[in-house]
Amino acid sequence: MEEGRTAARSYDDVFRTLLNDCSSLIIPVINEVFGEDYSGEEEIVFSPNEHFLNKQDGDGDERITDTCFQILGRERKKYHLECQSSSDSSMLVRFFEYDTQIALDDGEISGNVLTVTFPHSAVLFLRCGVSTPDRLKIRMVTPGGSVEYDVFVMKSRQYTLDEIFDKNLLFLIPFHIFSHEDRFAKYEQDREQRRLLEREYERIKERLEESLAQGMISEYVKCTIIDMSNRVLENIAQKYDMVREGVRDIMGGKVLDYEAKTILNEGMEKGMEKGIRGTVSILKNLGVPTQTILKKIQEEYNLTPEVSRKYV
Repeated sequence: MEEGRTAARSYDDVFRTLLNDCSSLIIPVINEVFGEDYSGEEEIVFSPNEHFLNKQDGDGDERITDTCFQILGRERKKYHLECQSSSDSSMLVRFFEYDTQIALDDGEISGNVLTVTFPHSAVLFLRCGVSTPDRLKIRMVTPGGSVEYDVFVMKSRQYTLDEIFDKNLLFLIPFHIFSHEDRFAKYEQDREQRRLLEREYERIKERLEESLAQGMISEYVKCTIIDMSNRVLENIAQKYDMVREGVRDIMGGKVLDYEAKTILNEGMEKGMEKGIRGTVSILKNLGVPTQTILKKIQEEYNLTPEVSRKYV
């Protein structure tokens, strides 16, 4: 049981890392799930993941959402996404708790009226079966009438490799291995079957290189996708050595640890001013998004947002 919880936390970490370090990858996912038409040039503004849920006795429980962010397009929209290995009975309760607190965080009081805006919510299921719902619903029965909204569902296992690349859903690549999970035992025992899996990952590596050559992604994003794919692989295929080694040999070893984060730490040792400028230059050359660079130097050098912007 503990092993399962550890793996689930690892998948959550991969989900958050992709969102924070390669935030542009989430735009095509939002378009796919919510039917939006964002171009990919919109600004993404992340909100704190930690929320304190108020209780009747006045105490508060801290809960961590997978992610909450706003996309600044033609209008400002707020989104709340969660990553789930599989469905569980308490998930809708957690969604309602998180959505309510997210709405309260930006609530506005005008006169004697409190206005709260709920986020657009969705869940990414890494595993799914015939009973996995296509959409979830939250209904609130209030003295003023009933109100309900949908929690949208995305099932990563339903997307073929061609669909992932054709729709630019590169965010799903680290989780693509879940679509093979039911066949791990067969792959482990049968070399020919295992080669089918390995050839699929050869195609993934080739198409990532093509996306890089076409300027669709940066070297940094490519390396991050590969590194996150390896992290998921290590957890989901713990008991299948041949499967792990075959895929890992194709995707590469530990590509980043993170390479950019190592560079960042080395830059700190060279002196504050020189180190910041050198670090920013290197991260830009790696193709790291400006928003990610700002966040990293703010955290590592304890800079205010205003001061950090002058270096970027």
